[in-house]
Amino acid sequence: MSTGPGAHSAPVPDPDPTRTPDPAGAADNPDPDRRGMFSSLRIRNYRLFAGGQMVSNTGTWMQRIAQDWLVLTLTGSSAAVGITTALQFLPMLLFGLYGGVIADRLPKRRLLLVTQSAMGLTGLALAVLTLTGHVQVWHVYLMALLLGLATVVDNPARQAFVAEMVGPRDLRNAVSLNSANFQSARLVGPAVAGVLISAVGSGWAFLANGLSFLAPMAALLLMRREELHEVAPTPRGKGQLRDGLRHVAGRPELLWPIVLVGFVGTFGFNFAIWLTAFVDDVFHGDAGTYGLLNTLMAAGSLAGALLAARRGTSRLRLLVGAGLLFGLLEITAAAAPVFWMFALLLVPIGMFGMTINVTANSTVQLAADPAMRGRVMSLYMMVFMGGTPLGAPLVGWITDAHGARTGFLAGGVISAGAALAVGLMLARIGGLRLKVDLRRGRPRVAFVERAPRKKQLAAMM
Repeated sequence: MSTGPGAHSAPVPDPDPTRTPDPAGAADNPDPDRRGMFSSLRIRNYRLFAGGQMVSNTGTWMQRIAQDWLVLTLTGSSAAVGITTALQFLPMLLFGLYGGVIADRLPKRRLLLVTQSAMGLTGLALAVLTLTGHVQVWHVYLMALLLGLATVVDNPARQAFVAEMVGPRDLRNAVSLNSANFQSARLVGPAVAGVLISAVGSGWAFLANGLSFLAPMAALLLMRREELHEVAPTPRGKGQLRDGLRHVAGRPELLWPIVLVGFVGTFGFNFAIWLTAFVDDVFHGDAGTYGLLNTLMAAGSLAGALLAARRGTSRLRLLVGAGLLFGLLEITAAAAPVFWMFALLLVPIGMFGMTINVTANSTVQLAADPAMRGRVMSLYMMVFMGGTPLGAPLVGWITDAHGARTGFLAGGVISAGAALAVGLMLARIGGLRLKVDLRRGRPRVAFVERAPRKKQLAAMM
């Protein structure tokens, strides 16, 4: 098996400590901050991947809207929507780390062909059940669980495969464009799903999602293997899972971004629960209203992803600041007295939520050893998505018992508190303190060093 440049070596320390480590960009591009917004699309394999993902992502968003609305229709319960979401992400919590080990041991392109096929079949099965009129809520629960099992391996393999398509030089840009791709589909999927559900029912949205997986499978088959930066699969051995955990635990630039996205993902990203509750109980809308709210949030998320694609570097203070603002905006939206105000606030919530995701994802991928990237990304995805089985039922219960506003408020408070705590911890580890200067012409708030130790982490802030 051929390998790309630097495939077997650990990341080279960045000579400029003000940036997150970038193992290859400096030699090829003297000013990596000025790379184009769409630079990764110059690479043929990535163009194929992005095109296939656009089709599949659109189908995925159609199914998400249809699934949430179908469960609400069958049960009338926000908690049931939360259970569905929890079942979809429960396998990531239980088996996510093992998915990373599998992703490191096997060729990622072949692995993705298997997982994408399995995910498409779950959509087709749910379509048949719904279109024939036999669907029950336990069917939706089962399909959500099976989809989650496929995702356990698909997510770390897909995340790590991005680096194999574009190489480390374009990795940060590709991660941002992947997020932009997902959010672009989110602009289309919910709107189409809302029309389909209103006109002919949820089954056709499930069918469209099942068929949409043909596109990424075709893209994977058409790729040129000789142009991939393949990382040799890790031979089977003992202690590989522990090695990955130790790798993360010993590096604050890996550990604390993962901690933050864990809290935000578990308690701050439960929009399937909150938006259905706001539409049904607060604003008394329908499936079209639900689709509109998801579209507005997607517009903000797309803007956040494209802005991230323009940035050549990622600072930890950007991650912390975005987390804090994300939580505060959720608190504000929870108290919004009228529909139009609530709807407009979803745009910046989506933008800062995507900033958290892209910044943390690119920081973790670039700082991780390529040979352990699958395991590191499985831990990242486990805490980001796998915490949902813990958070979603709790948030759903709060929403049912105390109302949509209280549920949304709780998520915002926890997200903002986690961002503040992680920021203070990173500042302490990096030997920084917060300095407030009220003199004219100077920054009002800045981090300054307490001592010269931990210079690289301090500079990343």
